[in-house]
Amino acid sequence: MPNTPNVVVVDAGPLLALFDTDDQYHPKAIRYFGHTQARFLATLAVVTEAMYLFGPVLAPKKNLLQWITSGAVSLVSPEESDLERVIQLLDKYADRSMDFADALTVAICERLDIDHVATFDSDFDFYRFKDRRRFVNVLK
Repeated sequence: MPNTPNVVVVDAGPLLALFDTDDQYHPKAIRYFGHTQARFLATLAVVTEAMYLFGPVLAPKKNLLQWITSGAVSLVSPEESDLERVIQLLDKYADRSMDFADALTVAICERLDIDHVATFDSDFDFYRFKDRRRFVNVLK
């Protein structure tokens, strides 16, 4: 794969797809996460969103947490400046109803200067860095 990123920030959708065998994107998630050498980062907000989306089913929740604790994904804690940026982003993308997990993901990407994301969320086609740079979705 040309220009393979070293670090990819993961959104909730791919986490859901990876551990929910009924998810339409499950095969794509399995292929991507099973074959890439990138280091994965996520926020606790993204993990929380994925856990919520699993609904009452316990097994995928446990499997996701075990995958994270195995070191497959590093959790990035927000800094105060990230939360200040989230407020700006929520205002900027109010017409798209940006949620907290997406806003925090954008803020973390900006702070760490990481433009590669793994997402099935088309909103990342519209979100931009402060310098107007686009995100590179590794799942497209």
